[in-house]
Amino acid sequence: MAQQTDIRAGGVSSRPTAHDTSVLDNAVWAALDGPHAHLAERVGRAARYPDDVYAFAALADPRDPAAWADLLTLVGPGTTVRIKPVETVPAGWEIVGGGVGVQLVDTALRAEPAPEAVRLGPDDVPEILDLVARTKPGPFLKRTIALGTYLGIRDQGRLIALAGERLRPPGWTEISAVCTDPAYRGRGLATRLVRAVAAGIRERGDTPFLHAAANNTRAIRLYESIGFTLRRRSPILLVRSPGTSHQGPVL
Repeated sequence: MAQQTDIRAGGVSSRPTAHDTSVLDNAVWAALDGPHAHLAERVGRAARYPDDVYAFAALADPRDPAAWADLLTLVGPGTTVRIKPVETVPAGWEIVGGGVGVQLVDTALRAEPAPEAVRLGPDDVPEILDLVARTKPGPFLKRTIALGTYLGIRDQGRLIALAGERLRPPGWTEISAVCTDPAYRGRGLATRLVRAVAAGIRERGDTPFLHAAANNTRAIRLYESIGFTLRRRSPILLVRSPGTSHQGPVL
């Protein structure tokens, strides 16, 4: 079962958010039904990102059988999809993998620009994919950069650190793809980029949040040390739709 901390409780936050945290309970759906609706592939109460942008689907209400029926129509039979936050699946659907993630929200982060950071664009994607492959911060695909602003730090022209924006539920923006080349760790590059990305998020009136694998204790400690508060733990499932596929997996 998902575990949640009420960050609005007295004494927890020195910078309480002005935005409703409840939309973060189903952040992928809130983004696809809101600021990222232009990217959504959708049938009724089910939606997903294009498979080269972000490999997740979402349901308006994971407890609603009609939403699962819409998802089956959307992805087709025998298709494997990633989905969260879902704990159980209807008859006919199969759980084929998964894990546990944590969600943290900005409650006391010092956001500020990083003068050495440069904005990354489509031409930088091959370098980004190379850095992501070596550091494994989480999913980054050929068109993930379409989700928001990505900033990088270069050394002699070579990309050595990265952070950017991913999900955008109303009032919030997720900081994602935070990574540093192993040869440059320990210099605070990731922290500077997180602060810089957060500064841009705050400028448009959103509040930063982020996700991490529950077993990535090093990253969680770092995020908590710079002003994020752990809000929620929830499962991430890899599920297969009922029936037999006539083509390869969609996601």
